[in-house]
Amino acid sequence: MSLTDADLLSIQEVRTLLHQATKAQKIFSQFSQEKVNEICQAIADAGVANAERLAKMAQEETGFGIWQDKVIKNEFASKTVNDRYRDLKTIGILGEDSDHKTIDMAVPVGVIAGLIPSTNPTSSVFYKALIAVKAGNAIVFSPHPNAKNCILEAIKVTSEAAYQAGAPAGLISGMTAPTLEGTDELMHNEETKLILATGGTAMVHAAYSSGTPALGVGPGNGSAFIEKSADAALAVKRIMDSETFDNGTICASEQSVIVEDANKDEVRRELEKQGGYFLNDEERERVSHFILRADGTMNPQIVGKSVQVIADLAKIEVPRDTRVLIARDSEENVGKNDPFSREKLTPIMAYFEVKDMQAAADLTNKLLMNEGAGHTAIVHSENHKLVCEYAAMVPASRVLVNTPGSLGGIGATTGLNPALTLGCGAIGGSASSDNISPLNLLNLKRVAVGVREIEDIRGAASSVAQAAPTLSSSNQQQLVDELVRQVLATIQ
Repeated sequence: MSLTDADLLSIQEVRTLLHQATKAQKIFSQFSQEKVNEICQAIADAGVANAERLAKMAQEETGFGIWQDKVIKNEFASKTVNDRYRDLKTIGILGEDSDHKTIDMAVPVGVIAGLIPSTNPTSSVFYKALIAVKAGNAIVFSPHPNAKNCILEAIKVTSEAAYQAGAPAGLISGMTAPTLEGTDELMHNEETKLILATGGTAMVHAAYSSGTPALGVGPGNGSAFIEKSADAALAVKRIMDSETFDNGTICASEQSVIVEDANKDEVRRELEKQGGYFLNDEERERVSHFILRADGTMNPQIVGKSVQVIADLAKIEVPRDTRVLIARDSEENVGKNDPFSREKLTPIMAYFEVKDMQAAADLTNKLLMNEGAGHTAIVHSENHKLVCEYAAMVPASRVLVNTPGSLGGIGATTGLNPALTLGCGAIGGSASSDNISPLNLLNLKRVAVGVREIEDIRGAASSVAQAAPTLSSSNQQQLVDELVRQVLATIQ
């Protein structure tokens, strides 16, 4: 591999930042829970104070989304996240089990590499800095090149706030000259103990392939199933609110709508009434050319753009009050070559009609296994039993009920942990299915007191051996039952 001067400078900067972060984290690891909480509060306050300024910077630099909604995301990622974990114990002894005589102690992982995407740039900095610091870690950020300036400004805000509150210098830092080679060094360097990756599929795969422990998330491709018992008007309102929030840049936002034959007419009327525009065949074809690039990846030209920008690109005319473009689709089309059945992160949704709930679950499976396995599914229903059945059938780590997908998935309108990194579990190639929290960024050291001597264990085995001859040799199951009973009795 041939390295340019820019690559070499980036690699050297990463090594310097990691050295500084390692030193800072060793000092920080001695801080009390109270002091850690104080620093986290300072970061959260700084996030709120700079929410609007950084939101405008992010929108101007990337061209994605709506700055007013980015203000909400910045406040969510700072204040809401900190409020949720303010009283969470993450330093020292976390708990004791007097019955089993064990003690759980928190151990920070050390220095974390934070990969930041362009879709949620500044809010991701606040969120990842907070959960890393709360768990006693240092963090070094790798900014997405297309959002470098706003990300670096967010890093500066968090770093200065932490330092002014008493954190050691270098606890929070970021690459000012990011290159792929520099980021590769960040992920592979032995001073990096964990990678917290949010970004494109290639970047997340690189994180997991680095040999460094990683928490990463793949694409979202959530479908919203409007079951026949749902309030159609309210369900559509939630979906439209979600899909238009920051122009659909949150990965948990709805990428398709599924309706039953029993309620399809009502839902279609509501979609049209609330600003959904159903593309005709020619318009569908025109729009389809702008969703994916030639290599099959998402086209940044439309990510986070308004309906009017997309319509202008595709050279179609839509009503002025249009909020979301809707393309009719069918289960037979779902696949890598059908752009409407993929993750789009823009106000475009696929529309499917199915026979019943079972067919909806089958379609959701097909959509998620095509892209977004393990991420998110949404269902609107008043039938609790059916919701539970549906949730059990779909390959999603979070099944959201009667709530906007984008805000429900991150924990803004649900009781889920507030997070901007949403694990997809093993089925999605992720190390966790959680909404990533400080507890995912620390290790547990367990102290265990002896509760039995070897004679106790031998005694249990001896009594079983003595009892064995009295058992019928033809009844092996009876022997096993007796063994289990006596061992359990000894343990208790």
